[in-house]
Amino acid sequence: MSPLVQRPRVQTPGNDGTEQHWGMLVFESLSAGVMALLVLMMAVMVLVGVYVIIVWPLTSWDLSHTGLEKYSSWANTALWSVFAGGSLAGLWCFSGAAFKEKNKAKSRSRRA
Repeated sequence: MSPLVQRPRVQTPGNDGTEQHWGMLVFESLSAGVMALLVLMMAVMVLVGVYVIIVWPLTSWDLSHTGLEKYSSWANTALWSVFAGGSLAGLWCFSGAAFKEKNKAKSRSRRA
């Protein structure tokens, strides 16, 4: 016999086969948080690039006297907030909660 013979999987009564292990769910959620940070950094790099290519050569405005140092304490908070928000959004999507609510709302609207 061939080792590639398809055999049916054993199904446990309470498991429908769609549940994820909690470790994988945490990994996926944290990965979504990291992706949110990458998107934020790419957006900042695009803004800095536009500034360096267009604004600075035309105006010679180098932002040296704008006093941006007073906002430096917020940078760490902002980065952690973006990471936490991306992780929570990833948890919401990867856990399936985002899609379960839609199915309930669709079934209610079909009944009416």
